[in-house]
Amino acid sequence: MTSPASRPLLIIGGGLMGLAIAHELAKKGRPIEVLSRRRSEAAGFVAAGMLAPHAEGLKDHLFQLGQFSLEQIPKWVQTIEEDSGINCRLKNCGIVVPFCSQETRDHYPTARYGLKLNRKELEAEVPGISAHWNTALLFNQDGQIDNRRRLMRALEKACVSLGVHFQEGVEVLDVLHEEKTIKGVSIRKANGEVEIRSCEEAVLCSGAWSKQILKAIPIFPVKGQMMSLQGPKGALKRIVFGPGTYMVPREDGLTVIGATSEREAGFDEGLTPSGQQELHQGIDALIPSANRWPQMERWWGFRPCTPDEGPILGDSLLQGLWLATGHHRNGVLLAAITAKLLAKCIYKNSLNQEEKKLLSKFSWKRFNF
Repeated sequence: MTSPASRPLLIIGGGLMGLAIAHELAKKGRPIEVLSRRRSEAAGFVAAGMLAPHAEGLKDHLFQLGQFSLEQIPKWVQTIEEDSGINCRLKNCGIVVPFCSQETRDHYPTARYGLKLNRKELEAEVPGISAHWNTALLFNQDGQIDNRRRLMRALEKACVSLGVHFQEGVEVLDVLHEEKTIKGVSIRKANGEVEIRSCEEAVLCSGAWSKQILKAIPIFPVKGQMMSLQGPKGALKRIVFGPGTYMVPREDGLTVIGATSEREAGFDEGLTPSGQQELHQGIDALIPSANRWPQMERWWGFRPCTPDEGPILGDSLLQGLWLATGHHRNGVLLAAITAKLLAKCIYKNSLNQEEKKLLSKFSWKRFNF
């Protein structure tokens, strides 16, 4: 009889989480099959790539999860680069968070982790910063990775090199189960045919679309519009994280601008005049001169959000079905720790006590569904 570990584990979703988990499990020798409707729509292709648990002011257990992941990322990225041959442009560039007053700065949730800057020091770190910012926090420990052009492609290539099988253009319609144990999934293939694919283990990591597959899961989309500008190389060395708008400079001067947060948009695709105006107003509030830089791309995506904006990780109501979804705006940051924890869950008893305690804070049980 074939053992469960020798049968392919299904990854439902080919975005950043799906690829990261597939890579982690494939490194352990597990046969993996990724079912993906359209990988290009994944949030991992549209995010800015910030690694910013401190600069984003995360709190409580989400902050702890973000810190753990930030510690894991250098080694995680190194492994991906070795397996793919692609440099992911991981950069510990630091992030500046500007404030109008010292009082507002000192009340920021993660203020004690940052270096306080006065106006003169802020101007030195961010040339051209708008005059109404009087102080800032510099988080040297935070950084970025080029997820759109590098990390996602590297993960795809690394997975292929390890024998991961991909089915693109496959829409998972439902999870099939008997007596609260997963038995398979129903899928619609690219030609429209519906068929049943049996399995004994699967990971649901379909991002904002997760609820369409597992109806009880409290996931909803938050649309974000973004754009990029081609700034002079070296014009901006730090990420600037303002209220509602951030600017993420790549090594070649390309600067990613994001992002709107549209909770009422549902899955409405496309750019909107109001969304684009919001981005330009955000640039003007941070570095006004950047609005004169050549505009390169404009795009949108859908963040997977939960009621408390934390991810859902670990087991589910169904034996054999694992959850890794709901990462909201921290998917790139949390990919490393998510892959590690999910792999340990699937291999049962390898979680240490600290990991078990942290994982329990992001269980589906907190929502009582």
